[in-house]
Amino acid sequence: MFCRIVAGELPARVRAGSEHALAFDDLAPQAPVHVLIVPKAHHRDVPGMTAADPGLAAELIGLAAEVAAATGIAEPGYRLIANTGPGGGQTVFHAHLHLLGGTRLGWPG
Repeated sequence: MFCRIVAGELPARVRAGSEHALAFDDLAPQAPVHVLIVPKAHHRDVPGMTAADPGLAAELIGLAAEVAAATGIAEPGYRLIANTGPGGGQTVFHAHLHLLGGTRLGWPG
């Protein structure tokens, strides 16, 4: 599904983009701000992406910080989550980060 969003085949509310990454709103938000940051190239999960291209992981985190600032959640803070594998809650097997904020976040959740 994320490959199709990156390709422009599926609609998404895009928040920001870079040469190698795209940030767009989650369709099932878990917080007032819930943005997904994905690499444009397909990688199954974040550890695999990082092993293949460590700089890409830094680019995703940088884009997340940019979106956090643009949406007003950089202060007081936000959460970045990378679910990995079915046991870790990953349901879409394309590497991505969840940027969550806009409310006080408890733990876990």
